[in-house]
Amino acid sequence: MGVRPTDVQRPTAVAHLAAGPVEYRLEQRGERTVLIFHGGHVRAGLVVGEQTFAGAGCTVLVPSRPGYGRTPLSTGRSVVGFADVTRDLCESLGISEVTVIGTSAGGRPAVTMAARHHDLVTQVLLLSAVSWLPWPPWWERIGTGVAFNGLTERVTWAGVRQLMTRAPETGLRLMLRPTSVLPIREVIARLRPEQHAYLIELFARMRSGPGFLNDLRRSPELAAEVTQPTLIIATRNDGQVPYRHAEALAAAIPHSELVEGQADTHFVWFGPDWPQLEQKILGFLDLR
Repeated sequence: MGVRPTDVQRPTAVAHLAAGPVEYRLEQRGERTVLIFHGGHVRAGLVVGEQTFAGAGCTVLVPSRPGYGRTPLSTGRSVVGFADVTRDLCESLGISEVTVIGTSAGGRPAVTMAARHHDLVTQVLLLSAVSWLPWPPWWERIGTGVAFNGLTERVTWAGVRQLMTRAPETGLRLMLRPTSVLPIREVIARLRPEQHAYLIELFARMRSGPGFLNDLRRSPELAAEVTQPTLIIATRNDGQVPYRHAEALAAAIPHSELVEGQADTHFVWFGPDWPQLEQKILGFLDLR
């Protein structure tokens, strides 16, 4: 998969719905629409793991979840509330059927969306997704509260941007280390040049706003209410969302299939087996 740094960020719009404003990115292609809930520190304008769907000619809809980008916390702050807001967004855009995709911290919103809106969501794809197991561990929650609260979040990401500009190799090691259980030097050495460049650019553009701390709030587990076919992909090398989350989702969702990837990090689409996983996804979506 070729990725250029210039592909990292794209324009967005804001829909003014009854519940409040929602930032979103809509890239219209074919009749099939994929609705993507990205993970932590990522807003609608950032392109993360979407190339498979764009390449298959799918229309891509990406909302900024509450607290990210130009979507305030007041717009459907809870996971359940934002699922309903996202349904309203789809309706306002004339979209009547979607495959919902949840990546990382977008896993709970994606599952909740599928559970609450069976008439809209036809399939579910979960990539390195967070389940309803405790996440992150308590010691990381403490660090998160320090680094990403209302007083420090802007400073934290300004420091990351400076590091990515002035010492990108050091910055990449720092940011990638929590995403893998493997030695980070080996992980970086196996990245292709375009992946290396993309990650530096991505990390430099991330922001949390109040969104990431909002991600850590408790939400009702609705996985057992998902009746749509569900494909779950994760890797045991993921240092950010342990593989047991994928196993928990597979155990809870009735019509699900769990596929183990071989990626070195949380970014499953950078694994050596991604071409095979991509074909699995396209077959699941009936896009081959």
